[in-house]
Amino acid sequence: MKHSVSVTCCALLISSISLSYAAEVPSGTVLAEKQELVRHIKDEPASLDPAKAVGLPEIQVIRDLFEGLVNQNEKGEIVPGVATQWKSNDNRIWTFTLRDNAKWADSTPVTAQDFVYSWQRLVDPKTLSPFAWFAALAGINNAQAIIDGKATPDQLGVTAVDAHTLKIQLDKPLPWFVNLTANFAFFPVQKANVESSKEWTKPGKLIGNGAYVLKERVVNEKLVVVPNTHYWDNAKTVLQKVTFLPINQESAATKRYLAGDIDITESFPKNMYQKLLKDIPGQVYTPPQLGTYYYAFNTQKGPTADQRVRLALSMTIDRRLMTEKVLGTGEKPAWHFTPDVTAGFTPEPSPFEQMSQEELNAQAKTLLSAAGYGPQKPLKLTLLYNTSENHQKIAIAVASMWKKNLGVDVKLQNQEWKTYIDSRNTGNFDVIRASWVGDYNEPSTFLTLLTSTHSGNISRFNNPAYDKVLAQASTENTVKARNADYNAAEKILMEQAPIAPIYQYTNGRLIKPWLKGYPINNPEDVAYSRTMYIVKH
Repeated sequence: MKHSVSVTCCALLISSISLSYAAEVPSGTVLAEKQELVRHIKDEPASLDPAKAVGLPEIQVIRDLFEGLVNQNEKGEIVPGVATQWKSNDNRIWTFTLRDNAKWADSTPVTAQDFVYSWQRLVDPKTLSPFAWFAALAGINNAQAIIDGKATPDQLGVTAVDAHTLKIQLDKPLPWFVNLTANFAFFPVQKANVESSKEWTKPGKLIGNGAYVLKERVVNEKLVVVPNTHYWDNAKTVLQKVTFLPINQESAATKRYLAGDIDITESFPKNMYQKLLKDIPGQVYTPPQLGTYYYAFNTQKGPTADQRVRLALSMTIDRRLMTEKVLGTGEKPAWHFTPDVTAGFTPEPSPFEQMSQEELNAQAKTLLSAAGYGPQKPLKLTLLYNTSENHQKIAIAVASMWKKNLGVDVKLQNQEWKTYIDSRNTGNFDVIRASWVGDYNEPSTFLTLLTSTHSGNISRFNNPAYDKVLAQASTENTVKARNADYNAAEKILMEQAPIAPIYQYTNGRLIKPWLKGYPINNPEDVAYSRTMYIVKH
């Protein structure tokens, strides 16, 4: 859930005139006569109600049917949606101006009150929204209290000043709040439509404000959408029909893609990567994803409570070898916890990245020796991971690196998910496999994970300087200032090594060469069908 527009403490105004995000067909392009796209989604959508959605299958469809205050462009940067501009003087009270030509599919205007209703509905315990927590994460005033049943929905910090002005009050300053409003949970729904029938999300009944309307739905077979003629930017919509096919087997989806039944897949089997590269070059993509695979060290007990031990172990993980040979599907070495694609993050070069693996290994041996370990007293530890062929493959490789370069005796331990979670939560481990995929596109979604009070702090890392620099980042008024704080935080993580980032995630997919306009470099994989088109082939 992501961004890159600079947010300052002075009033910030963003105009939609130059930032409209729609299909951009280059001059001279010959379009296919038939503008119909077939998209693979990984499963049958659980719900087309934005407040009830939770998984990518429904979210991909919902992004075509509804539109929030802001959108993301192909880079994951924030651009106007229903809102044409927004401003804040203190990063706590935000005012959004809505476009006067935004309409629902039934031609009625989209108003600020629609957002008030929708956001109150999101946090209302009666709605049972699986994403109500996101409003609390965004810091909207009283959101958590309403979710907990300690306040009523009408006490949410969101107000319609007039038909086209929305005011939001947060419980604390949040410079990147605008970025969070791109999340599907904040999409508006029409009150009259929702209250008309329990089946309001069915074809012919659903009234959205997005670029498309739902024409047909056959459960477990397909969903078909066609242009919403009342959408404010409909003149730029090129695709006249989009069919979503729910297929949960990657191999089956790939087979249909190769047969010509699908234009774009959500994924493909990793064990087919090399064959696909050979058979259909130019159609295999492994774009970066907003996620990091890492090992967490127990900083409170056992041998890894010693910072020198943690740092030595982290240094001897050959990240280049891991991504190129062990994984080999386009992943990048993780020299920082925050992925390179994260908006608002310009990483400073890590010393690890600037050194050869031989140099890293040599320094690691010195560190481990200083900690009291060596040939006469080898370090012994347990590496825990949840059952998975991929996790096992990585664990075996890392254990081999530690044994070869440091003489460490590693016991590999795999546990089923529930047992693994129990071990993780109770701190019953030396080293444990972990991963994090950002909830939104801002470095804090990663770095706050290691603050002393965060429930996701697996390592039990407690460093006042680290907490302080991240608290400071949350009050900064510019991307540049926050970036400096984030790099300072990354430096602390590298030196103290509560975790060892290993690789940055990728999101593999297959795309036909005639499909253009897909935002392949959006780190959150936010894709709107309205930006795509098909060239003659």
